[in-house]
Amino acid sequence: MGIYSYGEITGIIIFFIGTYGVVARRNIVKTIISFGVMESGAILFFLSNGNASLAPILEDTAVATGVADPIPQALMITAIVIGVGITAVALTMFINLYHKYGTTNWEKAKEARKQ
Repeated sequence: MGIYSYGEITGIIIFFIGTYGVVARRNIVKTIISFGVMESGAILFFLSNGNASLAPILEDTAVATGVADPIPQALMITAIVIGVGITAVALTMFINLYHKYGTTNWEKAKEARKQ
């Protein structure tokens, strides 16, 4: 297909769909979900960017040519775990904000905070 794979293009499209959700929506829950979509697009991009190679499990006599680098996969697993934690904290903060101001809209919460 050229220089980019389908996974990379799909990751870029998913990331920008999430960016649109962050910019265009005023609902706090939809914004949090959009950040998760952006994270998924970035993870898909980075994971599909790697070369399809052999697993890095070698015998004693094997030569280490053509094996996959496990570092990107390990970093993306870490990114997934951190993303889940951030989403949980953001939803917890949203619940507290909703109980305090009674709205799911950014603008209305900002106005209620000023009063």
